Amino acid sequence: MKFAWLSEPPFCFREAGGVVRGCDVELAELVAGRLGLGFAPVEASFAELLPGLAGGRWQMTTGLFVTEDRQKLALFSRPIWALVDGLLVRRGNPLGLSGYASVAGAGAVLAVIRDQVQHRSALDLGVAEGRILVFGTYAEAAAAVASGKADAYASVWRAHAGFLTQNPEAALEAVEAPVGEAAPAFGAFAFALGEDALCDAVNGALAGYLGSVEHRRMMARHGFGTVEVDRLLGGPGAG
Repeated sequence: MKFAWLSEPPFCFREAGGVVRGCDVELAELVAGRLGLGFAPVEASFAELLPGLAGGRWQMTTGLFVTEDRQKLALFSRPIWALVDGLLVRRGNPLGLSGYASVAGAGAVLAVIRDQVQHRSALDLGVAEGRILVFGTYAEAAAAVASGKADAYASVWRAHAGFLTQNPEAALEAVEAPVGEAAPAFGAFAFALGEDALCDAVNGALAGYLGSVEHRRMMARHGFGTVEVDRLLGGPGAG
């Protein structure tokens, strides 16, 4: 099974030796093994993930937030995580940013990744389009904050925490957005439309693993606590 991933710790990342690891990769590899399938991770950009499914370049992608628009383009598994948003800011948080509304109020410049849901959240919560810079990768957006080109980068808080763990020398820090601004959202593996049999098989394999002791240990290695794992078990299709 070809599995599309993008570099975004703790979900997917390449270790020093070249091996691809992370909670999404390890979960996908385990599922492929339970289904008797080979496993081949293929690195991609965020913008390539869904078009690559439609074009047959891979059969499954790393976890994506499930939205109505995306459900028109792909099938989704049961949830594999539930995450809250956060901001990556310069160390010391010089503008005192605490979420989207504070970015809007300060007239700050916000970095986002093209087509990610945080762009829409920022607009809905008052950040002016002209104060938003759109990038193609996590590394580009983080570099914009580090250089002062942007004041903050909106993504999921867990991704920011993973980035800082991998890059402790970065003069940056992560701020969790208030739950009242953006409630925890569910993410899932994506499949091409028409691949119902594969999606159902993956769901069957996930059902016997998510929430287990082994799953909790794997997620803990990547920084996820008990509350975060329990949160995904109550997601749509989790019963």
